[in-house]
Amino acid sequence: MTRLTLEQALDLVTGADLSRTREVEGVPSLTMSDGPNGLAMNLPDFSGKVPATCFPSPGALAATWDIDLAEKVGSAIAAEARAAGADVLLAPSVNIRRSPLGGRGFEYYSEDPALSGAVGASFVRGVQSAGVAACVKHYAVNSQETDRMRVSAELDDATLREMYLTAFERIVRDAAPAFVMASYNRVNGTYVSQHRELLTSILRDDWGFDGAVVSDWGAVDDPVAAVLAGLDLEMPGPALGSRAALTEACIDPAVRSAVLQAGERIAAAARRWAGVEPADVDADAHHHLARSVAASSITMLTNDGVLPLADGTTIALIGALAVEPHRQGGGSAGVHARTHDDLVAELTARTTSTVEFAAGYAFDGDDAQHLRDEAVELAARSQVAVVVVGPGEGADTEGRDRETLTLPAAQLTLLETVFATGTPTVVVLNAGAVVLTEPWSHHACAVLAWWLPGEAGAQALADVLTGAVEPAGRLTETIPLRLEDTPTAASFPQPGHAYHAEGLLVGYRWYDHDERPVAFPFGHGLGYTTFMYGEVALLEQSPDEVVVEFSVRNVGARTGSEVWQVYVGPSDPQRHRFRAVRALAAFGKVVLGPGEERVVQAVVPARAFERWDVTRSGWVCDGGAYEIQVGASSRDLRGHVVVQRDARLPEVVLDESSTLREWLTHDRLGPRLLDEAAAADLSGGTTAFLTNPIITLMIGDLPIRRLFGDPSQALSRELLHETSRGLGRRRGPRW
Repeated sequence: MTRLTLEQALDLVTGADLSRTREVEGVPSLTMSDGPNGLAMNLPDFSGKVPATCFPSPGALAATWDIDLAEKVGSAIAAEARAAGADVLLAPSVNIRRSPLGGRGFEYYSEDPALSGAVGASFVRGVQSAGVAACVKHYAVNSQETDRMRVSAELDDATLREMYLTAFERIVRDAAPAFVMASYNRVNGTYVSQHRELLTSILRDDWGFDGAVVSDWGAVDDPVAAVLAGLDLEMPGPALGSRAALTEACIDPAVRSAVLQAGERIAAAARRWAGVEPADVDADAHHHLARSVAASSITMLTNDGVLPLADGTTIALIGALAVEPHRQGGGSAGVHARTHDDLVAELTARTTSTVEFAAGYAFDGDDAQHLRDEAVELAARSQVAVVVVGPGEGADTEGRDRETLTLPAAQLTLLETVFATGTPTVVVLNAGAVVLTEPWSHHACAVLAWWLPGEAGAQALADVLTGAVEPAGRLTETIPLRLEDTPTAASFPQPGHAYHAEGLLVGYRWYDHDERPVAFPFGHGLGYTTFMYGEVALLEQSPDEVVVEFSVRNVGARTGSEVWQVYVGPSDPQRHRFRAVRALAAFGKVVLGPGEERVVQAVVPARAFERWDVTRSGWVCDGGAYEIQVGASSRDLRGHVVVQRDARLPEVVLDESSTLREWLTHDRLGPRLLDEAAAADLSGGTTAFLTNPIITLMIGDLPIRRLFGDPSQALSRELLHETSRGLGRRRGPRW
């Protein structure tokens, strides 16, 4: 390939318009489209969007805990993208659900980085296997919608690496996405689009990313700083001001080199991904897949035996959301669905039961007494009531965070009055993320989380209610008892600066740390059968992984699926008081017939035993005893085994900002520093100063550059640099 000229590179590093890159000689244009839950491609005249399959929201997809389904969905969306002429799919979104109030929680997979990374990697593999480039987003720490264009996420390096970057790292290492999208926000004061540590040091140097980095739309604050930091493409175009600024700045050789390098990356991506032959789209097959995912995502929180519904009963279907459900979240990723289904028709078609409908409440939230009276009258003369409730369409959207986790007052009053009839009641929650289930859930005979189910949601719910399909979903986010119990209750959202004071204790890590009571724990979900676990045994271990073995047996009367979950934590949690007592390390889903038993071999990666050490700038294993726990949720643990791991402690990386104490206590550099001091100052004064315990006590935490920096002193900066030369950052182990 001929190398780009500077003019060509300048053309390529800024977009052509809202969705396309520029075309230059030998380099075709790339067309980009949103689409975490289906193709969201604008029509050429922007009068609407291309009709496409509306899959369940990403949060619902993750609730299946099924990575094979995630790959199939990615492949299906990519096929529709290719058929419509899109080369790049702006998905998946793998930010962490820091708070259940996050308005875009529906688009993110989980409060847990291991689950998010596994589902996201499978989705990317599916997309790219179908000939479309995947763009994982929003890198990084994009956890709130409030002030999202400029808010600065303030957090320490350990929290950044372990909680907010882990999913991205997993996807980059395992699935090799073609693009990574730099988010709007700042991290510790610097816009991500010009954050060299994030875009180059971590993403490329540490993780080995060799694709291209694109900005979120309008996220570039300083185009010159951005390209120097490692951004390759500013979107949208034409961005004439940015091009002019870059052209002028190219007098600087560093800027010129960065522009040429960025242009080459965009050119490589365009040559690889643009113009692949369109795939045939089987819309019926994709609709069937959407139905399967929706059913697999439905999460049954409680059931006293009322489900599945008995055939031939009279069913009161109540709730405006039952016939006009919130099928997807709001914002740029909205899909123009080809079709929508109807729950009344679907239930009627699957059963000999009589199904009657009453709205029960108004969409605008008004307390419509007549609607409630009609619903209560219907429930009173029916054998079972199915009440569909939820926060409504405006609660789950890009651009705005939620204000509450509580259902609208009119819906709570409706539930109370329906419960009072004495008719067995099933409550169905139509929401993109969790809502509070207290104090009403114990009055319900069953509670189902329907999530945002996509175009085939009614078919899926009818399948589950009638027992044609089991509810196979599991919670990807803890349901708290109260909003006040959440780790960010006092600090979310925050405009300007979002201080992540909870650190690593996000989601279930927070609740489990002090055994705080919750409504329903992370990983929880019931089916129409039950499972028993056998003892957990250590099968093998190596520096890279640990393999444990256990059996899962279906002890119920019908076929069902179980999501087994493996958690890892230190045997003595007091060793790390501000770390999780357990964290998800592995998971899988098994389908078993009645009485069937299967032996599971779960692989726990070395990373599960490691933490990010700030002083070493690397992953370390403290060594000692770790407990591997196996169960059906973070609170339903059925067995465990203790393993011993060897310590893996890379040398501390020292520089002029390291403290005197860190230098003196370093295993290798401490003695070397004293030797250098003795050789540089034959009077012995410097050595006496460094070895005086009173001095260490009083000023040991002082950065060493404040003590020694003058070239005339015994320990000059050049000598300190020479002493520390050769220390480097250890790369993380494989997953």
